Amino acid sequence: MVAKNSIECDSYNKLSLPVRPSVLVDAVSREAIVEKIKDAAKKWGIFQVINHGIPLSVLEEIKDGVIRFHEEDPEVKKSYFSRDFSKPFIYHNNFELYSSSSGNWRDSFGGYMAPNPPKPEDLPLACRDAMIGYSNHVMSISSLLFELLSEALGLSSEMLKSMDCMKSLHVICHYYPPCPQPDLTLGTSKHSDNTFITILLQDQIGGLQVLHQDCWVNVSPIPGALVINIGDFLQMMTNDRFISVEHRVLANKVGPRISVACFFSSSMNPNPIVYGPIKELLSEENPPKYRDFTVPEYTKGYIEKGLDGTSNLSKFRI
Repeated sequence: MVAKNSIECDSYNKLSLPVRPSVLVDAVSREAIVEKIKDAAKKWGIFQVINHGIPLSVLEEIKDGVIRFHEEDPEVKKSYFSRDFSKPFIYHNNFELYSSSSGNWRDSFGGYMAPNPPKPEDLPLACRDAMIGYSNHVMSISSLLFELLSEALGLSSEMLKSMDCMKSLHVICHYYPPCPQPDLTLGTSKHSDNTFITILLQDQIGGLQVLHQDCWVNVSPIPGALVINIGDFLQMMTNDRFISVEHRVLANKVGPRISVACFFSSSMNPNPIVYGPIKELLSEENPPKYRDFTVPEYTKGYIEKGLDGTSNLSKFRI
């Protein structure tokens, strides 16, 4: 197993994970990958994983499913249009349409696939099997990722999972149409994610950028790779040891661009757990930098603020 690392002015960590999580038994190999994840999460807040075990056919099928739905008859899509995010499946333009200063150049659909997945009949036929199949694979790889992230913090491998960080999975599938004047808009405005982590599948068109040391850096697509980025919740819980990466998506004359974002967050759904900086990471020299919070409390302010280019984290700093 090879773990590749390329931290330069225009790149970030690329990691090779085992084909099957269960074969990750070589302590030396695992320790090397944990070190690279720690370095990426601390300096960049993002890395890509390859050799993750999700078949290429599954990746292609979910991307095809996104295209099939978005190219359905408008009347079919209209029947799913809603801004009620508690529904099992919704189609919408921009969740932040009425809170941000401008809309983004994309359409989206999705729903919560865990812990209470929708009934198959609640999902459109065009993407039903693809969403269910892909979500199952993502839940499997996320288990390994949360273990490695826990170890990268110097904690037991089960720590983040025991705090229900991977309990809730919200899948959003984006469709960015060709834009005739991409210099006048963005596919998605600058923001960080209100998640623990986000697992992103993007096609080969590109356009995703992350902000690193005041410079926008292209996240160049790697065939078969998944992009993993740290979210706001994990930055707060790690007391800034890991950073929640700010990112955006450029509009493009080429398209449609397809991406599938898997958000590990319960968002506005009921969740009584109170989170805060993990006590094992604190000391007299490293006191808590954030007050405790619940996920719905944080998300309410995040949605009301919209994707306005500012971080919601500052509201929770002590």
